[in-house]
Amino acid sequence: TIKNNGDPLTTADTLANQILKIQLQDNFPHDGWLSEETHDDLSRLHCQRVWVVDPIDGTKEFVKGLPEYAVSVALVEEGLPILAAVFNPASAELFYAIKGQGVWRNHVPIHCNYPIQPSLTILASRTEMADGKWVPFMATHQIQAVGSIAYKLALVAAGKAHATFSLTPKSEWDIAAGVLLVQEAGGMVTDLNNQPFVFNQPQVRVNGIIATTTETNAVIRDIV
Repeated sequence: TIKNNGDPLTTADTLANQILKIQLQDNFPHDGWLSEETHDDLSRLHCQRVWVVDPIDGTKEFVKGLPEYAVSVALVEEGLPILAAVFNPASAELFYAIKGQGVWRNHVPIHCNYPIQPSLTILASRTEMADGKWVPFMATHQIQAVGSIAYKLALVAAGKAHATFSLTPKSEWDIAAGVLLVQEAGGMVTDLNNQPFVFNQPQVRVNGIIATTTETNAVIRDIV
């Protein structure tokens, strides 16, 4: 199935959404719910805590058989993520974080500390690269195309790249979990206007995202 925005929708998307929604709402009945694959009735705005979910982030990659998609789940309390998990089934990588307590990949602590090099390694959107939006950066930096933004954020948190950024709008469910992963790993993450994210908003679209190691943040901000 193709959604109104042109993105594919698979049985796996809807089934993953159903499983997560049943499990989380059964165990936490007073929490709100925001998911890409569930109609948003805005009742979540009256909840102190909200689950922000993308059942499969990177469905295009999933359909093509590329191992660059992920399940993204965040628990947001009063606008800020306090618990996050990003799971890539294809690579068997589970990234998870607890606010103020750290972040792990497959139970091993991780840190946002990719070594400084003359040219920065930046993870890019496959779609944005295909549209030519990354051409200005390719002459001076090492650009690697990776599908899911949730997975890209997790890789930055794990010290696999200096940064990732999106030059096009995203939705809260795309980034909520990844934001906490990067923060707990010691990195920096903001929207394109250098503003922190506050989730569970009436309008779930954000202008984009920039996630970096602390050391490279100023350089990345200068080029975006």
